[in-house]
Amino acid sequence: MKTDLSKYTIKEYKHGSFIKRILWFILGNIFINSYLPIPQSFKKLLLTLFGAKIGQGVVIKPNVNIKYPWFLTIKNHVWIGENVWIDNLDEVLIEDNVCLSQGALLLTGNHNYSLPTFDLMVGKIVLQEGVWIGAKAIVCPGITCFSHAVLVAGSVASSNLEAYKIYRGNPAIIVKERKIIDSAL
Repeated sequence: MKTDLSKYTIKEYKHGSFIKRILWFILGNIFINSYLPIPQSFKKLLLTLFGAKIGQGVVIKPNVNIKYPWFLTIKNHVWIGENVWIDNLDEVLIEDNVCLSQGALLLTGNHNYSLPTFDLMVGKIVLQEGVWIGAKAIVCPGITCFSHAVLVAGSVASSNLEAYKIYRGNPAIIVKERKIIDSAL
């Protein structure tokens, strides 16, 4: 058996109406996925109008690519760096105090390479409180990064990340424990 992409279809995947996707593509590229100096309040308003749930104190830097805001929940005090790509074909939940550094990539979709039709597979991503995804790091579909996990720059999370652990490499492995010191000391 061989791969036959001529038979590929997106069977039951629900990604929103054509009009909604076109409007988002245009407005998202003008106001979110751009280097124009757009106020944070306007970015949040636009994302909310397209169905995203956005908390307080969220910072969205320039040139952020969000595939479908209607699958996005961002809680409070989240930082999203330049050139972050949230390729959310499925739900992405970003909890409080998460940092996505420059060029980080959240991928909720992949393909089943064992089928000749190369079927689309999607999986939710959850970034729990205090997670840090380093610059140009990748989080794969269906992954949960538990509380305060760190994925070091350029690393790939292809399995869940344990709480308070620091991960590096491709595939990412634990390299040490994350200890947060009291800054008042």
